[in-house]
Amino acid sequence: MTTLPESILMRARSLPEGGLVSPKEFLHLGSRAAVDQALSWLTKEDKLLRVARAFYTAPVSNRFGTRAPSPEKVVHAMAAQSGEVVMSHGASAANALGLTQQVPIREVYLTSGRTRKLKLGSSEILVKHAPRWTLALGAGPAGAAVRALAWMGPAHVSESLAALRRALPPAEWRTLTSARATLPAWMARAISEEALRG
Repeated sequence: MTTLPESILMRARSLPEGGLVSPKEFLHLGSRAAVDQALSWLTKEDKLLRVARAFYTAPVSNRFGTRAPSPEKVVHAMAAQSGEVVMSHGASAANALGLTQQVPIREVYLTSGRTRKLKLGSSEILVKHAPRWTLALGAGPAGAAVRALAWMGPAHVSESLAALRRALPPAEWRTLTSARATLPAWMARAISEEALRG
């Protein structure tokens, strides 16, 4: 017969990289105390990683040993379970769009949910609550542009928009300009000014 820790481990390992298991999934196999004890033991044995309160993931094994799953995959698995929207941080978006050479030192994501810290092996990921307007245009280039502009701030908005206008595909630029009403006044004004230049 399969033991409780074996059942938990089999479930965690059956998921794609970064997939999460939670104690509630295993209450049909034992009491909450027994499930918590099994998860605690699996974590101590390095068979599972405790990502956050009530969330665990399996390390990834390959021929070089084991490693923590990709932060992006864990964050997106958590978002899928909680129904939150999660996007890259403005610093990452600004770097990806060529607005800055600065590479973010730590992994930060923006979410429609609450702010929390996730632990993945030795690294820590910050999932930070963001205003709705920063996430409204989604994961595409126009959405990334909004998050990048928010991170760059009012002092750099004009030069950033000039660069974005050259970098974004025309359809994405139109998406950005048509979303002005949902954006903060300083950003909407700067987008309007840049749009008038063309």
